Amino acid sequence: MCKRIEQADLEHVLAHTGGLWEELRGRRLFITGGTGFFGCWLLESFTAANDRFALGAEAVALTRDPAAFRAKAPHLAGHPSVRLHAGDVRNFAFPPGDFSHIIHGATCASAKLNEEQPRLMLDTIVEGTRRTLDFAARCGTPKFLLSSSGAVYGRQPPELTHLPESYAGVPDSSDPASAYGEGKRLAEQLCAQYHREHGIDAKIARGFAFVGPHLPLDVHFAIGNFIRDALAGGPVRVSGDGTPCRSYLYAADLAVWLWTILFRAPACRPYNVGSGAAVTILEAARAVAESATPPLAVTVAQPPGGAPPSRYVPDVSRAEAELGLRCIIPLAEGVRRTFRFHQATGRFAQSAAG
Repeated sequence: MCKRIEQADLEHVLAHTGGLWEELRGRRLFITGGTGFFGCWLLESFTAANDRFALGAEAVALTRDPAAFRAKAPHLAGHPSVRLHAGDVRNFAFPPGDFSHIIHGATCASAKLNEEQPRLMLDTIVEGTRRTLDFAARCGTPKFLLSSSGAVYGRQPPELTHLPESYAGVPDSSDPASAYGEGKRLAEQLCAQYHREHGIDAKIARGFAFVGPHLPLDVHFAIGNFIRDALAGGPVRVSGDGTPCRSYLYAADLAVWLWTILFRAPACRPYNVGSGAAVTILEAARAVAESATPPLAVTVAQPPGGAPPSRYVPDVSRAEAELGLRCIIPLAEGVRRTFRFHQATGRFAQSAAG
């Protein structure tokens, strides 16, 4: 059963991006990864802005399976301003016509794939980015947004509370498990090369952790797994000791950040995208448990260990100072909205019951 995001979320995005959309009037936008978590939020907010401001713009979304997306989100797939383009990001046929903006959001953010087939992970990121940049160069597209990742920094030192864009750490290049982070580093390098050779204004958004409608609940995202547990009636299960630190940007804020970076950021200057408010995994689990009625129990599989807890928390002061971006919707409210969204679909609750 398909569920639309709440109108309040769309109003939030439009209220904080209202002055940016004129740039898309009468233009065409191409999005890779248009059917994933980022892509759905970009299409939700694009169609809302296109309708509200009568932009007359068109979005073409690349997808490997148009039929599956039509079943998942018919209100997006069937919107008159959206067209689906079938293909694999590594070798898709270039759609006809010109595009003024390209958002490259396609990625295999799968811990399972990274562990089992790291070379496929690396190839998909690098070749997909190259193919999309080649398309931008052919179209003469002036603005290009790369959805990169905080994984480019490698492991965050425990003594560093927040990762700034200037941090020079890198993934361990000798470890196959670094395929995702290394792939994103190469994707950023390709953006720099195409900016130099073709004048493409490539914008770089380094994403961290998020919560919100359309977030998958059955992959490696801890907060998504907690929401899955809550929908099944609990308890909310923490598989480790709950001490690692993360931070979560709500998806409506994420959409504001991505559109602002696309329209306003300088070329090849990376921006961390996330919340600077650190929470432990246990605190995130409790926030989810408390969103249910009545509140649910939380179980922790392991006692706290002696080693410093891992951290994955961005310094977002650059985005705040240069682009005026803020984390506005607090975690507890973001969790409640995500819980309501998935609760309304009934998919996970039904599968747990049967």
